[in-house]
Amino acid sequence: MKVQLKFFCLLGLVAIWGLERVDAAGECGKNSADEEAMKLASCAQAAQDENAAVPASCCTQVKSIGQNPSCLCAIVLSDSAKASGIRPEVALTIPKRCKIANRPVGYKCGPYTLP
Repeated sequence: MKVQLKFFCLLGLVAIWGLERVDAAGECGKNSADEEAMKLASCAQAAQDENAAVPASCCTQVKSIGQNPSCLCAIVLSDSAKASGIRPEVALTIPKRCKIANRPVGYKCGPYTLP
């Protein structure tokens, strides 16, 4: 619970900062990776601990965002994810742990590869 509260607070600040920026399309379309990361708050524990259960709400959001693997990658490698204690190598296992059949296996995400 403490981890999720920290995650929400940090992402709230990032979202406020993002509202002041000029609208531009990026990896996640009109929304920034930080804005999209807010949708993945339920994934916080599972993105830090590979043995943690992945909540169904997290799997639903990852399945939606995962349709655009460059967005998912941008979220996992974002400064807000790092500041929240997200471990990219663990976070990128969530699509597999959710048993998402059409996940982008082998997609390169910085120094990581989606399993």
